[in-house]
Amino acid sequence: MIRAIFLSTGVALLVVGCATTGVVNAPGRPTRYEDPGSPGLVQGIGIESQDIISVADQMVRDIMKTPAITGRSAPPRVVLDAEYFRNESSTPFDKSLITDRLRVELNRAASGKVTFIGRHYQDMIEKERELKREGYVSPGTGESAAKPAGADYRLGGRIGSLDQVDARTGAKASYFQIVFEMVDLETGAIVWNNMYDFRKSGQDDVLYR
Repeated sequence: MIRAIFLSTGVALLVVGCATTGVVNAPGRPTRYEDPGSPGLVQGIGIESQDIISVADQMVRDIMKTPAITGRSAPPRVVLDAEYFRNESSTPFDKSLITDRLRVELNRAASGKVTFIGRHYQDMIEKERELKREGYVSPGTGESAAKPAGADYRLGGRIGSLDQVDARTGAKASYFQIVFEMVDLETGAIVWNNMYDFRKSGQDDVLYR
């Protein structure tokens, strides 16, 4: 009988303990792969993957038709990164998602008509050059350069937004305008620019991170 009392007491304590922790072992929604170029299961009115892919594709096609960039006899040197590409919109996101995709797709499409300068790797380049010049490592197999390559053009631009909320229904709408500009690094002339815009509306409750 004593053993039965201890056993029942232990079961009761276990049940109480589980109830107080609030642990729910309900099965979650299974993970699935989605096409990043199409709206996914979680949608909002901010900048999303399909917007990034669409804008990069449109900008690449337009740049490839610009003689000042792809029509020169000597391939121009271009810096294309997020350093001077500002996100001033209401959607917080990694702006390098746009510039990285734009650089990769443009490099693939240009087929040697444009030379891209990895200015975002400047620290890495300087460290390696210093090791070679001081004799800590052997020279590379390519030709040595007195200085790192300078650039002819660099990408700039910004993302802006205009947001609206219906006070009666809680519905929200956002208009996004994305401006790209390629700037001559000697004269300051804008040799190419373009704009991509879109508007979204809905009963938005999505958090962007």
